Amino acid sequence: MKKILITGAGSYIGTRFEHWLAQWPEDYVVAVLDMQREGWRERCFAGFDAVFHVAGIAHVSTDPSMEALYYKVNRDLTAETAAKAKQDGVPLFVFMSSIIVYGDSAPIGQRRVITAETEPVPANFYGRSKLEAEQKLHELEDDTFSAAIIRPPMIYGPGSKGNYPKLAKYAKKLPLFPQIENERSVLYVDNLCQFIRNVIDTSAKGTFFPQNQRTMCTSEMVRTIAAVHGRKIHLTRFFNPALRLLGKKVGAVNKAFGSLVYDTSLSGELDSYQTCNFEESIRKTEESVRQ
Repeated sequence: MKKILITGAGSYIGTRFEHWLAQWPEDYVVAVLDMQREGWRERCFAGFDAVFHVAGIAHVSTDPSMEALYYKVNRDLTAETAAKAKQDGVPLFVFMSSIIVYGDSAPIGQRRVITAETEPVPANFYGRSKLEAEQKLHELEDDTFSAAIIRPPMIYGPGSKGNYPKLAKYAKKLPLFPQIENERSVLYVDNLCQFIRNVIDTSAKGTFFPQNQRTMCTSEMVRTIAAVHGRKIHLTRFFNPALRLLGKKVGAVNKAFGSLVYDTSLSGELDSYQTCNFEESIRKTEESVRQ
């Protein structure tokens, strides 16, 4: 039986992972620690097989006044938690980083593929705070303490935040949507949970790049969401010239319609953590919203 400590109460991924492991009550004991209370430092980590660290600020901000907080939470808190885990004898520390450490998406109309040779070049303090946290984890590693660093692409699923709910809103209301042939690596949240389960089960260490078995086109995702709701949305190229111009100035537009993918060779045995296909993952996500 594996004993797992999730550091970061109330986090989306941490909560989903806790529920995912509940399917095997005879195999896992899970505890959750609230990192927003100062008393967390008094908690003994001894006896746990792994710490899954999800406490952090998860989305990009361009507000300069937020920069210090990002480093305090995403970098410094991660390093402090890992150091305590090591001191208390926990052998594995699993850290949620992000594809954001590689910077922005390719401009609309271009393709960007991350390979084993691609060097991280963060474009903002969110990405830098994650990358510097990774570096501090590597400094702590030795023969008794290992880090598993997860760099997922866009995560979606029931209750997810970020770009997906915005796209879903458009799919349920708009009669038209831009048809742009972009390509993005994405990751259904249950696929991520199964991947993390595999990492903990095998005590794997290193840097990991999980993704769905197939990449996603934004237009295709919106059309698929609309179909789940019994709607037919018309895709048009009419808006494409304006979107290409906006994408050069507005980061949110380029994030939605630009391209950023992991080479599949980075992502391990995809079949080992694919819990459902793309269409089924959209159906499950949207059904959860109805309920």
